[in-house]
Amino acid sequence: MTVLLDAAELDLGSILRPGDRVVVGQACGEPTTLIGALIAQAGAIGDVSAFIATSFSGLFTPAATDAFALRSMGAIGALRTLTKEHRLGIVPCHVSRVGPMIEAGVLGCDVAFVQVSPADERGGHSFGLVSDHVRAAVAAARVVVAEVNDRVPFTLGERLASAEIDYAVRVSRAPVQVPPAPIGPVDAAIAAHAAAYIEDGAVLQIGVGAVPEAVLRLLCDRADLGVHSGMIGDGVVDLVEAGAITNARKNIDRGVSVTGALIGTERLYRFADRNPAIRMCTTDYTHDAGVLARLERLVTINSALEVDLTGQVNAEQSGAAYLGGTGGQVDFVRAGARSPGGHAIIALPSTAKGGTVSRITATLSGPVTTARSDVDVIVTEFGAAELAGRTLAERTRRLIAVAHPDFRAELERAAHVVQRRGF
Repeated sequence: MTVLLDAAELDLGSILRPGDRVVVGQACGEPTTLIGALIAQAGAIGDVSAFIATSFSGLFTPAATDAFALRSMGAIGALRTLTKEHRLGIVPCHVSRVGPMIEAGVLGCDVAFVQVSPADERGGHSFGLVSDHVRAAVAAARVVVAEVNDRVPFTLGERLASAEIDYAVRVSRAPVQVPPAPIGPVDAAIAAHAAAYIEDGAVLQIGVGAVPEAVLRLLCDRADLGVHSGMIGDGVVDLVEAGAITNARKNIDRGVSVTGALIGTERLYRFADRNPAIRMCTTDYTHDAGVLARLERLVTINSALEVDLTGQVNAEQSGAAYLGGTGGQVDFVRAGARSPGGHAIIALPSTAKGGTVSRITATLSGPVTTARSDVDVIVTEFGAAELAGRTLAERTRRLIAVAHPDFRAELERAAHVVQRRGF
């Protein structure tokens, strides 16, 4: 039987046990009332840890996490502030592996904190803004605590039956929102090169941020675009309303945009509410290799911190600073590169730190997120380097051509040194 709790009197001490591992709904699906209670009360419970994949709420600050250990798959969103203070435990993993690791107990889940919509007439709650691995967390947890928020859209896809909820906290508060990022000249130039690979009937996997937003703004003249993506933002609404996204030519899920997370604003949330043209799916569908292999003309667009002259991609760490994460990049790079008529694009500015550092590098300063054997196209504001099927020497030439002009001579010299050693 579900226990109804008042948000103002929420006592986690009667729910959590010392040593409990909590999996928290991520991104715009963060149950902020439950997170606030965890921050305030974890110290009194003792030895509590939490896992959240990404966070945009800003609630997880170094000071707020003094009383419990926080882990994540990356320093994504507001979590980056924690890595600077060495307060975030990084679990390197692909998005597609989070759910299976929860199911297998590798990522422990004693308690699941989720945000859901009010129940429909059949007693089923929608997971609302995130679907991804929350179903796996609910299935594994000893206790399910749901923040039932009447401002969360009822999206179509996964359901949480009322009977599966152990404790329900009813609230009425705006969900976390992520406004579209401002687009600068470099973002626009990168987007122009990336958009050239997106033809009528293409299926898009694209994230959120300045470059993805800029790409989407260039696609209003396309016809019958489709969407199969780990996340979508407000820009998708624009393209649906412009008639560019119809999903009419998709091999599977025809007429439906498939995603695992809505990361945007109230405009996106209202658009998705009970909209049969959007389906929220778990990562064992959105990121599954077998599902992705059925999509033709799949164009995937992901970001990176740096790329070396052979095509190795680092999307995680720059020197000692952990700035990103593995995410779903590898899953989608492989799928886009193998899709008939498709492409896998890694898009990044040519420089960092005010133009003082080249992001096209002789050697990476951090780990290899995506192997050079998987890479297809690298795009900067200076053009697109098509690497698939190219020799190492040809890759080097193409990547130097899209590096910032200020660094090309230096990269040429570095390439000669490496080649003499048996590139």
